[in-house]
Amino acid sequence: MAFLLLPAALFAQFNRQDTLRGSVTPERAWWDLTYYHLDIEVDPAQRTINGHNTVQYRVLAPGTRMQIDLQPPMELRSATQNGQNLDYKRVGNVYYIQVPENLKQGQVYELQLGYGGHPKVAVRAPWDGGLSWEEDGKGNPFVATSCQGEGASLWWPCKDHMYDEPDSMLISVTVPDSLVEVSNGRLRKVVPNEGGTHTYHWFVDNPINNYGVNVNIGDYAHWSETYQGEQGPLDCSYYVLRANLEKAKAQFKQVPMMLEAFEHWFGPYPFYEDGFKLVEVPYLGMEHQSSVTYGNKYQNGYLGMDLSGTGWGKKFDFIIIHEAGHEWFANNITYKDIADMWVHEGFTAYSENLYLDYHYGKEASAAYVTGTRKAVMNDRPVIGDYGVNHAGSSDMYYKGANMLHTIRTLIGDDEKWRNILRGLNKDFYHQTVTTQQIEQYLIKHSGLDLQPIFDQYLRDTRIPVLAYQWKNGRLHYRWEQTVDGFDMPVSLLYNGQPIELKPTTAWQHQKLKSTDDLKVQRDYYAKLREEK
Repeated sequence: MAFLLLPAALFAQFNRQDTLRGSVTPERAWWDLTYYHLDIEVDPAQRTINGHNTVQYRVLAPGTRMQIDLQPPMELRSATQNGQNLDYKRVGNVYYIQVPENLKQGQVYELQLGYGGHPKVAVRAPWDGGLSWEEDGKGNPFVATSCQGEGASLWWPCKDHMYDEPDSMLISVTVPDSLVEVSNGRLRKVVPNEGGTHTYHWFVDNPINNYGVNVNIGDYAHWSETYQGEQGPLDCSYYVLRANLEKAKAQFKQVPMMLEAFEHWFGPYPFYEDGFKLVEVPYLGMEHQSSVTYGNKYQNGYLGMDLSGTGWGKKFDFIIIHEAGHEWFANNITYKDIADMWVHEGFTAYSENLYLDYHYGKEASAAYVTGTRKAVMNDRPVIGDYGVNHAGSSDMYYKGANMLHTIRTLIGDDEKWRNILRGLNKDFYHQTVTTQQIEQYLIKHSGLDLQPIFDQYLRDTRIPVLAYQWKNGRLHYRWEQTVDGFDMPVSLLYNGQPIELKPTTAWQHQKLKSTDDLKVQRDYYAKLREEK
């Protein structure tokens, strides 16, 4: 998701609906999602969505009640299985469906859900989820979905929890025949209908998370190219408003540059079977899988701004680089619980400086990522509350990125670091993960005890401070404002020359003449404070 600095509530209040949305309830646990066919008609004039979702699932354990999520004002209108109408009951954002009692463990069944209504309108997409019903400069409908935080159940009925993804999905969307519709995966066919509509059929050949599913509708122009990637030819397709075609062709030349940099650092693009698309939308942008959305107004930076304040943020289009970076960290490696959203945003914010590293060098990379520290608020922990659909602080972006930059510095071997990043995407390929899995992977493959560092930057709000004193020709130093056991090595610049220290939370000393020219080397995310 595009970065936004948001004020945090000091005390989060959770209710039963938060638990139903954010936890693996008994009504979710007994069945495994295998396939969706979302078949809908979108009417821009009436601002409605109506249709069906076919849910294919495998029985893992005995169960007679299934949880399907669909948020008001959308309504479930029918639930059928094997031609049998099933009873269902609404409890807030959840429908409980009574399934037959004779389901066999290991067998796959299909449930068809009929639904419709006027979905929630997104006020500030993509941070406020729902439908964006807009018009282009010529008065044509310009419509898009976005729903990461609130969930896909804002506009379609699904198993709305990140731990379980379908293995594949068919998305069929009927729209007025004057408009083009773009969703995830590859376009199989466009079928004309009576009544002035046509239906686009898109097939996703890979697992996909719920919020990654999208619908985009507009008077689009289209062109494509082929990128020769690590796994061969990758089809890249672009959909933009007709009036923006020429400037889009110029700005989107950054896509092959992005793919080259990220395949170097992270490994092969994770969805060759589905191709890569960049689609213009009436909001800033979002990481929808194989259908990345774009609204950065065809300019470099973040709406023209350099988030680092160094000048390097103007060297790339933030939305192209950041949102496409999520194909590796969000769509390939996906959090099980939104409390671990830093796995998406920390790594992808970090990808911005790796893009610079690849194309402009390590100095540009370091300047950019350390420059983004000014956005860190230290308001609350980066990791949120588990089981209640609650993300942590927006510091997950650039505090997360600077933690990773510090770890790269501690490892001190860029090829080893690159292999770790590529290994993450290989070993957790198309998987949902927890923070603990990522932590243990980095600890194992770095050979370093990084747990205190993770605890400091992800679970605490304080930036570590290296306190120091000059006494009798010696430098005395220790870590303060840290978690227990924090002992991160650090490099200082002493009169411009590096000195290596291994501080703990206990005072240590080293023979040095006092100086006013003492700094923490910038690649370590820490502060320095003299104690008189």
